[in-house]
Amino acid sequence: MSRPAAPPLDHREINQHLKIFATDPLAGAGLPLWLPNGAVIRAELEAFARDIARADGCQGVYSPVLGKRALFERSGHWAKFSDDMFPPMPVGGEELVLRPANCPHHTLVYAAERHSYRDLPVRLHEVGAMFRAERSGVLSGLGRVREIHLDDTHVFCRPDQLAAEAERALRSALHAQDVLGLSIDHVRLSRRGEGDGYLGADEDWERAERQLAEAAHAVGLSERGLELVDGQGEAAFYGPKLDVQVADARGHEETIATVQVDFNQPERFDLTYDDADGSRKRVVMIHRGTVGSMERVVAALLERYAGRLPLWLAPVQLCVLPVSSAQDDAARRIADEARGAGLRVRVEHDGSLGARIRASRQRRDCVMAVLGPAEVEHGQVQAIDPGAGQDGVVALERLVPLLRDAYESRGDVDWPPA
Repeated sequence: MSRPAAPPLDHREINQHLKIFATDPLAGAGLPLWLPNGAVIRAELEAFARDIARADGCQGVYSPVLGKRALFERSGHWAKFSDDMFPPMPVGGEELVLRPANCPHHTLVYAAERHSYRDLPVRLHEVGAMFRAERSGVLSGLGRVREIHLDDTHVFCRPDQLAAEAERALRSALHAQDVLGLSIDHVRLSRRGEGDGYLGADEDWERAERQLAEAAHAVGLSERGLELVDGQGEAAFYGPKLDVQVADARGHEETIATVQVDFNQPERFDLTYDDADGSRKRVVMIHRGTVGSMERVVAALLERYAGRLPLWLAPVQLCVLPVSSAQDDAARRIADEARGAGLRVRVEHDGSLGARIRASRQRRDCVMAVLGPAEVEHGQVQAIDPGAGQDGVVALERLVPLLRDAYESRGDVDWPPA
């Protein structure tokens, strides 16, 4: 998106004006409460993630946030990450655990049916909750929390499909960041390092790393001005990955999306398919994230745009401001038309016009429509879009279609020339 970089404001400071989330000691540290404005943003992001997944042929699933301890022992999470997991809860003679990741449940979904080589790839998508027992000292706003809602897809494919699936996943991750307007610093090929702490055969690692590199080049990173950085030793113990790295306003680098090959889960859960010759073959599993975790992405977006989000994400997309009560009926007609088009609208009557405009700016409402006697007489509004630098007269019949088109395309408003 063609928007200027935001000043380095902390999303917790921005939240004081926008009221995106709240915290309360009774709820617990690291467990933010999504307020109505935050719920709007999160719902839009989840819909965006599902649209991308659907376009890539993913199937939606739902899975429980709890699992038996034995499930995470089988997956390997208990041995590797039990210190970062919440303790087991004894229930009915069993031990249940809040999941630290969604993948073990998705392996069970895949294993619930028998698959032929002709059925593959199977792509399972869920915006699912997972939990990390983060220490109190590291918790911070939405950036570091104990409950994470992740845009998560797991692909089960044949070995010969790995490169194409990795390319598809990386294209979608890059597209997501383009639409969100988050600046990608580089893509990292995270490979294994020295030592024997990695699962899988050497030839599997070499082939997977080569195919991931091919996928990265196939999406045209250089044409995008992006570099593929060699990250030897940055791989997870269960497979290599492509990490989409972004830098925040302070220059801190973090992974916003990933394409991860997994040799561990298919082996541990005996995930197979019927090959053309009738034999049972092991599937390849790919973890792919495009939009990322709702918490981290919302924090990044608030800081990227200094709270003035693009129209499709803004909690209030149009604030109608009649100059006096004489324009109330006209203001109501505009608001009704905009709501009918699916837009989020606020009408402000009380107080001076200047005070109402200042309050709207402070709330980061996306567009303000000022309506005085001259505008009503000529069928116009004074449209103010601070993010786009728009402040001019727009014909009434054009206002709502312009906003609706921007909303539906998840793009900027195409304001007419002044």
